[in-house]
Amino acid sequence: MLFAVRESGVTEGMALVSAMHITAGVYVNDAEPGIIQDIDEMIEKIAPFGESYRHHQTGEDNGDAHLKSLLVHHQVIVPVTNGKLDLGPWQQIYYAEFDERRRKRVIIKVLGD
Repeated sequence: MLFAVRESGVTEGMALVSAMHITAGVYVNDAEPGIIQDIDEMIEKIAPFGESYRHHQTGEDNGDAHLKSLLVHHQVIVPVTNGKLDLGPWQQIYYAEFDERRRKRVIIKVLGD
């Protein structure tokens, strides 16, 4: 992500990071393994893999992945200040993959002056 800000030449603005698929997400949180594991476990409890979701009546079997992506959202916007991402001291941007069957991409847009 830092490379995108540096390459853009933007010193003041914002960076948009978007997961370009409905079964993936992007979020900002503490760069601490325990909380990331807690988040993963919470998401799995709320939308467990293997449950019988209505979405599965379409022939798909990834209903949990669609619900999980709603919990973490599909994009984040982060300020850019003095040419750098303006995150809190322990924050990091995370990509969350909930259905690894399809090729996915993340798009980064840096806007500003």
